[in-house]
Amino acid sequence: MEKNLDFDTIVDRRNTLSLKYDFAEKRGMPADVLPLWVADMDFKTSSYVQDALIEQAKHGIFGYSGTLTPYYEVVREYFVKKYNYDFAEEDLLKTRGVVFAIAVAVRALTNEGDAVMIQQPVYYPFASTIIGNHRQLSGNTLVYNEDEHRYYIDFEDFENKLVTQNVKVFLLCNPHNPVARAWNKDELLRIGDICLKHNVLVISDEIHQDFTFVGKHYVFAGLKPEFEQITVTCTSPSKSFNLAGLQLANIIIKNTQLRRKFIKEYYVSGYSDLNIMGIVSTMAAYKHGGEWFNGVFNYIKSNIEYVRNYVETNLPKVKMITHEATYLVWLDFRGLGLTADEVDDIIINKSKLWLDSGRIFGETGKGFQRVNVACPRATLEEALERLKRDFQKYNI
Repeated sequence: MEKNLDFDTIVDRRNTLSLKYDFAEKRGMPADVLPLWVADMDFKTSSYVQDALIEQAKHGIFGYSGTLTPYYEVVREYFVKKYNYDFAEEDLLKTRGVVFAIAVAVRALTNEGDAVMIQQPVYYPFASTIIGNHRQLSGNTLVYNEDEHRYYIDFEDFENKLVTQNVKVFLLCNPHNPVARAWNKDELLRIGDICLKHNVLVISDEIHQDFTFVGKHYVFAGLKPEFEQITVTCTSPSKSFNLAGLQLANIIIKNTQLRRKFIKEYYVSGYSDLNIMGIVSTMAAYKHGGEWFNGVFNYIKSNIEYVRNYVETNLPKVKMITHEATYLVWLDFRGLGLTADEVDDIIINKSKLWLDSGRIFGETGKGFQRVNVACPRATLEEALERLKRDFQKYNI
């Protein structure tokens, strides 16, 4: 029986070496800041995961580890049941994380100087991974519809830049972080067809796939057999089950040639062995964590609706972007008549909140803030009350 279904109780994470809670001063923040930034949850994971980790720890030996066929069978069953997506055992690779896998894929599938496209505002390691590996950054900026408070893809610009900038790889964020879009089937098909037409490979980051609240999540590679042959799919249980610190990602590559290139680059990185706790937790989460996930999914969905109602009522000049996926809410502060620097200063030094300033997601993110709502309602209420208090005079 699942024992960790209490999402209201605040669990004290301070003094646990938590990046979210214990590194404020080291990161230039006030010591007493309330953090709602990095994408992990303030909830205990499934009790089945806890129990599996405790049992493994009792063994007392933590040597080099790997996965065998039962691991593949558990991951495959999860994807088949949830997304109707199947793959062979040899198609499944395991790495220490999705960002690491993206970096490996960029190096494996491109040469220095090649162009790699992203769609800003987007998860900030995308850009640093490309630039840091001496590739050219190509940008297909998402279009923000002010009336709908929703983002769209400029497909004409997308195709034009693929051609004119000789793009080799497109880095897809599906669902999209931070703008909370769950790309629909037509959008993904159009992306894939354009990439096929121009021989562009796709790295699809689908780490937030399970938190799709509007519509459904489509595994990009699963939409057409042709897409499978051009795609590296990056997934992980880390967001879904709050396992980020255990560092394990599942990478699916059906094209044999692409997979061999990835494996070659992976092994020369010198970082190919897995964390036994990551293996154990993944199997326990995918086999037994369904009840816990359903509970946290509904709790976060309620938190998202709470933020929407609160902002509309108490911060009318702040706009919440239409939320379809992820537990990361995207707020537009530009209607307050303040500069992005002024907004950041008030949030950090007056409200004493640690959010993710939109500027880190690209130039078009300035004036926005990303808020992690995977926390107890009391924490969320406290954060929103602080925003109301300190931005009230600008909302008149």
